[in-house]
Amino acid sequence: MRIIFCADYWNPLSVDNAYETEVNVVEGLHLNYSLINIEALVEQKNALRAVRKVEPASTEELAIYRGWMLKPQIYEQLSAALAERGLLLINTPAAYLHCHYLPQSYPLLEGFTPRSTWIRTGFDVSIDEVMKALHVFGDKPVIVKDFVKSRKHEWNEACYIPCASDRHAVERVVRRFLQLQGEDLNEGLIFREFIEFEPLAYHSKSGMPLIKEFRLFVLDGRIICSTPYWEEGDYGDDKDGFPPIDTFGHIVQNIQSRFFTMDVARKRDGTWNIVELGDGQVAGLPVRADMQAFYQAFTGL
Repeated sequence: MRIIFCADYWNPLSVDNAYETEVNVVEGLHLNYSLINIEALVEQKNALRAVRKVEPASTEELAIYRGWMLKPQIYEQLSAALAERGLLLINTPAAYLHCHYLPQSYPLLEGFTPRSTWIRTGFDVSIDEVMKALHVFGDKPVIVKDFVKSRKHEWNEACYIPCASDRHAVERVVRRFLQLQGEDLNEGLIFREFIEFEPLAYHSKSGMPLIKEFRLFVLDGRIICSTPYWEEGDYGDDKDGFPPIDTFGHIVQNIQSRFFTMDVARKRDGTWNIVELGDGQVAGLPVRADMQAFYQAFTGL
């Protein structure tokens, strides 16, 4: 088994400094790893060049990518290039897409995640089409995101819409969201019902309201890490405040991915909700996570 990290832009023989701490843990556990050229992969669209310095496997070998988020088509190219070197990524391109784009997994999450609707569109979105999609929410507040990311740190400017039927507010927030996303826009727009989760704090830089959110990492149907999502705020020492694992057990087993994340939070009424899924290979490891235990879970693969 091999971990695939991104190389540093200025020093291609060293890991990207954002993943330096993770590499130190991997080395301490005597796990194998290789480096890829992320600029060649993403900017130059040259996957074969990106993996040029990856040592080929002598026999077919499992690989886990730990690096920057990739659009599905780029992930597919990376998967194919590594396969030519005998390295098979733990998640197929289809599995990556399943957790990366909310509409792919929403049918499995419905009833356990905020109500959502979406439209595939570009920058020239019709506000009439948006308002039609928002009709199901009535006058409720919603948030807007694309198929992967929100602009949550521009909360009032490009994320939160206080009233789904307020056309002026909808257009203002949607247009600003599209402007800020620019070329990073993924597929279209998703609108999600705003849920009153247990509050945590306000972000020290952006001022966005933080909730008591947790990130669960799931490997082969088993939760290997459950940790507070945010670095800021007081989660308390009471483990009763942590998500009960069995609450999501039946959903975890149905997700079509070997390695993924499930971000969860508790509503004010005490019930737990799934905020979103993500591919485990491109999901950030929160600061409060036990990194040693996280990578220890890979040693048996």
